[in-house]
Amino acid sequence: MYWFTLVRWKNLLIIFLTQLLAWACVILPLQLHAGQVLLLSPQNFLLLSGSTVLIAAAGYIINDYFDIKIDSINRPDKVILEKRIPLRMAIIMHTVLNIAAVLMAALVALKYNWLAMQLICTVLLWLYSTSFKRQFVTGNVVVALLTALTIVTLIVYEPALHPYINHYKFIDTPTGRQPNPVWVLGIYTYFAFMLTWMREIVKDMEDYKGDAAEGCMTMPIRWGLQKSARFVLALGWFAAIPLVDVGFELCAAGWWWLGIYTLVGLALPVTVWVAQLQRQTNQKEFHKASRNIKAIMVLGIVSLVIYYLQVHG
Repeated sequence: MYWFTLVRWKNLLIIFLTQLLAWACVILPLQLHAGQVLLLSPQNFLLLSGSTVLIAAAGYIINDYFDIKIDSINRPDKVILEKRIPLRMAIIMHTVLNIAAVLMAALVALKYNWLAMQLICTVLLWLYSTSFKRQFVTGNVVVALLTALTIVTLIVYEPALHPYINHYKFIDTPTGRQPNPVWVLGIYTYFAFMLTWMREIVKDMEDYKGDAAEGCMTMPIRWGLQKSARFVLALGWFAAIPLVDVGFELCAAGWWWLGIYTLVGLALPVTVWVAQLQRQTNQKEFHKASRNIKAIMVLGIVSLVIYYLQVHG
């Protein structure tokens, strides 16, 4: 049970569901409805997604390994390493998970030389835990980039998507005009990147005391809580405005359900969340804000189902 808590099993489940819905709702229909042969067959998808999940799990382990002192200040009741799991065992498990993840990815696409993506993610997670996390802005951006890569990885590994990369937002098909699948995945990638960046800053605001005690130079420590909150406000607008534009474009093209969901289910919650953040001042409220933005990310995942039902339903 302690191992499941250590690797943040709920977050791992979200990662898997994100990739599963992106594959099932956007990529798999290319084979079912367009007759294209996919590299990411069900077996290969499970190998690639499993590789992603294992890399993320290893990342959580190594992050907690280097954050024992910080966590003992910020959340002493939730510290698992040393108290419940020996540090040596954690390092061994971190190594085993990374090796297993790379081997799984190699089974899918070693001949395409795309294995570098998994290795890059592994290295970035290590550098984040040992260095980037304690640096101004860098750590936040790295985590946001890694989150976005959960979708980008599927685009890179699936050759059937590559012809759509240079196409416009909508494409003409035998059944009519439809949203470009790469454009759809690109929107979600941008959404995931921006919201993760915002959430990471809020988490730094929540962990302000422990980070400061350990000499970290996060945005809230260098700029203060108020200025950091204003920066998150700016990011919120950069996230919401493109979503509003996409929503209206979808509605104008006749994709009403997807367009309305983008406006009401994604852009509106982001706007409300940012407005509420400006009034929050303590660790408990920042923790709640972090949890709420994760819920908005789940709403983003649901948009993939809406896309499938409208396009292929």
